Amino acid sequence: MSDDATLAMLKTVSTATLTSLLFKRGFRNVFIQGARPLKAGQRLAGPAYTLRYIPSREDLDGIEAFRDPRHPQRVAVEEIPPGAVLVMDCRGDASVASAGSILATRMQVRGAAGIVSDGGLRDASGIAALEMPAWCAGPSAPTNLIRHHALDINAPIGCGGVPVYPGDIMVGDDDGVVCIPAHLAGEIAVDAVEMERFERFVLEEVQRGVAIIGLYPPTAPDTRERYQAWLARGQA
Repeated sequence: MSDDATLAMLKTVSTATLTSLLFKRGFRNVFIQGARPLKAGQRLAGPAYTLRYIPSREDLDGIEAFRDPRHPQRVAVEEIPPGAVLVMDCRGDASVASAGSILATRMQVRGAAGIVSDGGLRDASGIAALEMPAWCAGPSAPTNLIRHHALDINAPIGCGGVPVYPGDIMVGDDDGVVCIPAHLAGEIAVDAVEMERFERFVLEEVQRGVAIIGLYPPTAPDTRERYQAWLARGQA
């Protein structure tokens, strides 16, 4: 299965499904804590391109820092590959912004897939109006220089308490964002589509009065038989 097909499948499934499937494989810490969507209905699937912030220092992070053409935040915006997700490690500090609407607009024009930050975003309404989706810890007006020093680009980071390696697949919905280890993305996508197909059957069963025990999980002998019959009727 191609990378594009994997991403297309992952955009159709929920982060709840993905966390369950990753838990079955032994991965407990995959959900980015504190990253909420700027607007409802956003969907995201793309490889991580990372930016790490450390605490700022007064002699290095005055407003003139942005004049440096090598400033890592600006470089990240100009070098993020099309289809990638800018994932920012702000140490969970949302007291200042990690980016604003001008940088986000530039990333959209360049074809980035989205933004995920465990810090704040400024000009939040402007970013929310973009087609490119964004998740963050909340709106925050102050410039990042007050609290953050942009340092590493496309290196392993911690975002919302989750280890994120460049190329890991970030998937987002209304609940938040999940980080899938890159080597598992294809098999997780296939399993997630099947899991949600089965859960649609389960929901219909529950709505018609069937008890959960033996149905979910399908431990009763006839549950799988009823599911196969449901599939054969073209209900999926």
